[in-house]
Amino acid sequence: MRILHLLTYYRPWISGLTIYVERLARGLSAAGHDVTVLTSRYDPALPLREAMDGVHVVRVPVAARISKGVIMPAYGHTLRTLLSECDVAHLHLPQFDGAGIALNARLFRKPTLLTIHGDIRLPNLPTNRVVQRVIDTMNRIAGHNVDRVVSYTDDFAQHSTFLQRYQHKLSIVPPPIEMPVPDPVEIAAFKQRWNITTGPIIGMVARLATEKGVEVLARALEDVLQKAPGARVLFVGPYKNVIGEEHYAERIHAMLAELATRHGPRWDFVGPLQGAQLAAFFAACDVHVLPSLNSTESFGLVQVESMLCGTPVICSDLPGVRVAPRITGMGEIVPIGDAPALANAIVRVCANRAQYVRPRAEIMDHYSTARTVRAYEQLYGELIAARSKYKSA
Repeated sequence: MRILHLLTYYRPWISGLTIYVERLARGLSAAGHDVTVLTSRYDPALPLREAMDGVHVVRVPVAARISKGVIMPAYGHTLRTLLSECDVAHLHLPQFDGAGIALNARLFRKPTLLTIHGDIRLPNLPTNRVVQRVIDTMNRIAGHNVDRVVSYTDDFAQHSTFLQRYQHKLSIVPPPIEMPVPDPVEIAAFKQRWNITTGPIIGMVARLATEKGVEVLARALEDVLQKAPGARVLFVGPYKNVIGEEHYAERIHAMLAELATRHGPRWDFVGPLQGAQLAAFFAACDVHVLPSLNSTESFGLVQVESMLCGTPVICSDLPGVRVAPRITGMGEIVPIGDAPALANAIVRVCANRAQYVRPRAEIMDHYSTARTVRAYEQLYGELIAARSKYKSA
């Protein structure tokens, strides 16, 4: 099959959405399919075209930005060229161009599906309110015009305002998860580099972004330190110059500076990690937390990655996000935005860590890239067959 993936940001951009599509595209390519990704050239230093792990990546130059969205005048022409060459188009929401993609795919009579990776909830600023309405409208147009809509979990689908409109064409596909077995040598090196001699070590993997609830963990840390004076937070992921999050970053750094005046340095920004280094980080932590605040977060791949490294998790009681801890039993769920509850859960999990840990094979029974690839291959095949039958009728 010739498969076209469409999303605004792709590697080297780091987010749950880009990691999801990268793993899926790479897995489909390894299974023998011809896979192309159409995305933005959000950084002018990136090449317009390149091959990455067997996947053809096509980037369209960005002329302007609206919040985290991008304006790409050449996008339509490039999209139509690639649509004419593909067997199936796979749209990934949220993105500004979703409506235009779905309408063009219908015009070209291409079988099309979309995966919803989370609802967009922009910070409550005057310009963002207008952008929010535009995004919601574009998403509805996209959802109406595609053949199938995919959610990571039934839990998120049942609570998503967007997905409730499309239950008649909804499929549930668990996300692709990959994480190497932690290497003891890498773990020791990571601990030495970050001077980990006491604990508990509280991990968080995310972009420094409003919806991630970083301030909730910062407030919870204050309470944790009363019971565990050696506690530290290691934050892994992009934290500098995150597009659209400049003011939020200033607020978080001010909070952490104030915390440091009372307790000393208790928070380290590690930066992005991947592969063996990310596995070592998870294994070095006593617990991993995901204190997200709204439905922009629909699952949290990092939770399962942490579990695969033997580290329990704590997450917000958000639809979709709470599914992995519920299925595996490897963590706890706390009310959204409740810093005292998060602090209590951190102390409790760290004190009884062995009770939460499950075998790696047990986690992989529920989540893996191979499982996700097989599910999408079946969906693509069904859509292509249905469209062929329609054309011949």
